[in-house]
Amino acid sequence: MIIKEVLAQLAQAQTGPVIKVLEKGDQFKLIVLGFKKDMILKAHQTSLKAKLVVIEGKVNYIESERSIVLEKFDELEIPKTIVHSVEALEDSICLLIQSQDSVK
Repeated sequence: MIIKEVLAQLAQAQTGPVIKVLEKGDQFKLIVLGFKKDMILKAHQTSLKAKLVVIEGKVNYIESERSIVLEKFDELEIPKTIVHSVEALEDSICLLIQSQDSVK
């Protein structure tokens, strides 16, 4: 019940996003990201292929050259080695799929 755990932690006093691994295999990792409105996942980069999927709420994905608002059921491939951050425009739950291979 990882998503429920994330929601329960968000209901408590949290200053940043709640991040938990939902599933992990040899070639992939599925991560749950929970946000309250206005929370920010600070700027970082990934060396893996990654896709962000919003399953509830609305977030703003930010890179230096672009900003993309993602709503419920939107998805976005995150480029490798690009510094990016995510800001919650509403209370939100997202899935992050990381893979050694291409994510489709």
